[in-house]
Amino acid sequence: MTEAFPYLLLPHLWSSRNRARRRERGDLARGLLFGGVGVVVLGALFAGAFWLTWQLSDYDELGDYLLRLGLSWLFLTCLAFLTFSGIVTSLSTFYLSDDLRLLLAAPVAPRRLFYARFARTVAQSSWMVVVFLMPVLMGVGLARCAPIGFYLTTALTVVPFALIPVAVGAACTLLLVNVFPARRARDLLMLMGFLFAGSLVFVLRAIRPEQLLRAESLPDVTGFFQTLQSPVTPLLPSFWAGELLFASLNGNLDLIHAGALWTTALASCVVLRAAGERWHFSGYSRSQEAPKRRAMTLGAADFVARILPFSPVRRQLFLKDTKIFMRDVSQWSQLLLLLALVLIYLYNFRVLDLQRVPYMSGFIKNVYAFVNLGLASFVLATVAARFVFPAVSAEGAAFWIIRTSPISLRDFLWSKFWTGLVPVLVLTEGLTVAANELLGVDPVLKAVSACAIIFLSFALVGLATGLGARYPRFTADNPSQVAGSYGGIVYMILAVLLIIVTIVLLGWPSMTYLLFQVRQRPLETWRIGLMAVSCGAAAVITAATCVIGMRSGVRALEAMRN
Repeated sequence: MTEAFPYLLLPHLWSSRNRARRRERGDLARGLLFGGVGVVVLGALFAGAFWLTWQLSDYDELGDYLLRLGLSWLFLTCLAFLTFSGIVTSLSTFYLSDDLRLLLAAPVAPRRLFYARFARTVAQSSWMVVVFLMPVLMGVGLARCAPIGFYLTTALTVVPFALIPVAVGAACTLLLVNVFPARRARDLLMLMGFLFAGSLVFVLRAIRPEQLLRAESLPDVTGFFQTLQSPVTPLLPSFWAGELLFASLNGNLDLIHAGALWTTALASCVVLRAAGERWHFSGYSRSQEAPKRRAMTLGAADFVARILPFSPVRRQLFLKDTKIFMRDVSQWSQLLLLLALVLIYLYNFRVLDLQRVPYMSGFIKNVYAFVNLGLASFVLATVAARFVFPAVSAEGAAFWIIRTSPISLRDFLWSKFWTGLVPVLVLTEGLTVAANELLGVDPVLKAVSACAIIFLSFALVGLATGLGARYPRFTADNPSQVAGSYGGIVYMILAVLLIIVTIVLLGWPSMTYLLFQVRQRPLETWRIGLMAVSCGAAAVITAATCVIGMRSGVRALEAMRN
């Protein structure tokens, strides 16, 4: 009985070890891609923290104040993410995990089970925050030539700092599952998460840090710093962690804030364990209740399907996909976060001050039109990877119904294509047109960008649909696993190459047109011909990508049926 706690963690360690030993197709490519991206991101965080801290060291007391405030803000941001991550993760580990039926019936003390589940919750919910936090703190320490004790203090600070918000999140989950059924609470938490992320982005934009770059806004700098200081309160663990590390940077030992961190962390664990022993089983019992299903008519989807020029088969497939998508809270709620990011994206173009370069502002605006085209294209590729690529895999075990029904696989796949194309095209086309209007770019470049997004939408959605049918994963638990599979990596690589080729083919004629407009010189006939050929080549490549991708997907599905 005394060894139950470590043995409860061994199955998870063994499963990770066995998964690492079992080689699957695409593991090497996926490891190299994500490993390379991770190294680049961590290196950028380290370099950014080192450079910023080095620059602040030239301002003496003001630099120390800004560094101290920055540490508090850094931990405050991590505190918010850890709290919500603890809520979501504890819902799965404490109430929805499949092995709980065996463990609760086994002769395992509730206290040991709590420790095992809480350790797993802390590890799963905090590892990403800790991984991104450590290079920032290492960069700050090296820039300030901190003593060895700073790095030891960093490790001893991060551990209790991660425990406190995760314990608070687990306590919130314990309260929720005793009020709502756990599966309904999961949908509620998912919706709250995307609302939280969207509101966080809006808060960051409301601070308006770009005003520090304007000389005329210097009288408002005091108010700006007061705005930054307002969320930093001595009652939060983020303030204790920031103060402890700032003191350690200067070679001092802050026992007060260190004691506050560790005693609060230990007290949180003790209180959560007592609450878990009292109410965990009742919450778990409610999580076993069958979820109530309510009829969901979605009359708007029926109306849209009737007016679309689809065949009866594609119309019914469109209705099926639309209703399934809207009934899944974890799917459609992500659109709220996407909408928030789009609004922030457009707001950034709205506040972009290009009049500070009076002689080149017109040319720079038109150059930004192509920057906007590239960013919108990458948004398009990402959205297609998340929502369109997993469309075939989302059928799951029910795909055998499609295979045995009197529906051609060509109609099935093309229905997936049109279902994904319409919202993606509306989103990216609106994003491109609105940003160009806010910038006030040349009408010719507006037309080029709008047409380019249309062709890229067809190409990338066709590529995502075709490769999603060629590399399906019907056993995946969620669409994110499908997007991160071998086929998803292949799609993202091909999508990035297509975007680069398209922008290069459209960039040369557009830049040529801009330069001749600035110099007020007419374009020669032969140059106009080459520009037309370049634009035509971009159109042919994108159209061919769409057709080839869809044909490849249809052939893969037919081979699967045979």
